Amino acid sequence: MQTENIDMRRRRFLTAATAVIGAGGLAAASIPFIGSMNPSAKVAAASAPIEVDVDRIEPGALITVLWRGRPVWVLHRTPEQVARLHDEKLQARLRDPDSREPQQFSDQVANWHRSLRPEVLIVVAICTHLGCVPTYRPDLQPADLGPEWFGGFYCPCHGSRYDLAGRVYKFMPAPLNLPVPPYFFVSKTTVRIGETTDGGERNWSPKVW
Repeated sequence: MQTENIDMRRRRFLTAATAVIGAGGLAAASIPFIGSMNPSAKVAAASAPIEVDVDRIEPGALITVLWRGRPVWVLHRTPEQVARLHDEKLQARLRDPDSREPQQFSDQVANWHRSLRPEVLIVVAICTHLGCVPTYRPDLQPADLGPEWFGGFYCPCHGSRYDLAGRVYKFMPAPLNLPVPPYFFVSKTTVRIGETTDGGERNWSPKVW
């Protein structure tokens, strides 16, 4: 009888030990799997907000930065470029001059210059037609674009045209204005692209990229 009790205790101990080892092995095996579900450092870095010193951009100059894997333009518009955005002839040629379509992160930038400050334009540099990257054409009335060109962005893939606020012309293949991503001014000269002042809007998306 005593031998039977010893065997039963030994059997219970072995069963419990096997269960503990099995559970530990399962947990260890699941760690790499769970870890693979987390975003990689490269992906996290690509989606993180970025800061740009706009004071280093000469008036009339444009730079390209990357945010969420997409090219973003930061354009320092000259006073003349800003003034041309008011031109009635230009306004009449635009599909959505008042930015009524949800192609900007906030009503704050749904204005005639589509920006927090008239002189600084920030837009995603992807044509809303089929995803090509337009070219910056600040020149007035060039031979290849005609006398109705006030300066802006031209998509070489299918000919879509945008003004210097990223507003698309009428009757173009592109259906919508260029997106204005979330951003705010950290200081007088530095802008943070990819979030708003309260840290929100990081997952913002326009109607069409």
